[in-house]
Amino acid sequence: MKLSHIEHIGIAVSNLDEAISFYEEVLGMKCYAVEEVKDQKVKTAFFMVGQTKIELLESTDPEGPIGKFIDKKGQGIHHIAFAVDNLKDALPELEEKGVRLIDRTPRKGAEGLNIGFLHPKSTFGVLTELCEDPKK
Repeated sequence: MKLSHIEHIGIAVSNLDEAISFYEEVLGMKCYAVEEVKDQKVKTAFFMVGQTKIELLESTDPEGPIGKFIDKKGQGIHHIAFAVDNLKDALPELEEKGVRLIDRTPRKGAEGLNIGFLHPKSTFGVLTELCEDPKK
């Protein structure tokens, strides 16, 4: 497995509209996409900074993963995502190396990417996401 770049940094927020306003009006960035990912119970907004994306995440259900995260830890950095070329092969390779997986097989994420999460207990406390662009 080879990581090619940081795909995005995910930030959990309580109010997506307020967070978008901050990133646009205070930091001068431009939101280029807002999307709801129903199966993950989240609404996302994306910004580019250099070659890395910032993904803001607002829960659409208090019992969803982002809702639970904010309830337990508050707003803030939720995960870091790395791009890989072959996620289907990367996940079992990591599991063979002793990494605890949240996703054993790729699933669909925002922006049409295939995604898989690694458990933070195996990644020094950082929820880590691997992303593959199926169009590449």
